[in-house]
Amino acid sequence: MCIVLYDLPSTSPGCSMSFNTWRTRRLHIRSKRYCLNYKGLPFITEWVEFPDICHLYSKLGIAPNATKADGSPHYTLPVIYDPATNVVIHDSLAIAEYLDKQYPHTPQVFPHNTTGLTQVFTEAAMSYMPPARNLLLWTIFLCLNPPSAQFFRDDIESMVGKKLEDLVPDDQLSENMNAFQGVLGRIDILYAKNGGHGAYIMGDELSWADIVIASLLMCFRVSAGEDSQKWKEIISWHDGRWTILMESMRRYE
Repeated sequence: MCIVLYDLPSTSPGCSMSFNTWRTRRLHIRSKRYCLNYKGLPFITEWVEFPDICHLYSKLGIAPNATKADGSPHYTLPVIYDPATNVVIHDSLAIAEYLDKQYPHTPQVFPHNTTGLTQVFTEAAMSYMPPARNLLLWTIFLCLNPPSAQFFRDDIESMVGKKLEDLVPDDQLSENMNAFQGVLGRIDILYAKNGGHGAYIMGDELSWADIVIASLLMCFRVSAGEDSQKWKEIISWHDGRWTILMESMRRYE
């Protein structure tokens, strides 16, 4: 029996565009796909567009654990269903913790009792994101299928009070890219604390922290295209730190 991963599709066939399924206001990264592949757990994907997530929650009998600013329910992916235990879990962190606990003999995404430490790292890294928020939102929007794109547009525009096209005007693209480079620069300082011993924050050992950062970067790779100048520029920053990380993560894609 395979675990079922409910994921958000993109215009790139077979690729998710969910910043918790390939995590800004709980926009959902590719983290669950990385986790499942890293742990070697068999799974199948069921693609769910944004407008249909609420129906999925109803079908699975689960309630959203977050609300929007107006108090309405906030339905998010990822969601998994594990037929081995008849359990449904949503929220990427809760899913990762479940997988480690339920399958202890597989590689752990929170190794050596580092659950708390890696969660603190994640929250710190995400707190750096606001300067690059608009660029990330625009990047995600560009790769959504029409039903999800319209839903995303309505949701984000009501939140920020402006058109999506005005988030990253052409004459401010360089400024937004510089802001994202600054965000990654702060994260690079944390990675450098491993003393150059491996691609990961813990050196040679992968953890949840690396999955979160790789998932963030994956949004840009899927949206811009792996052969694009934009993607090549991003992964060249900070002495190629992100090239090394993403190449090391390729085996878990």
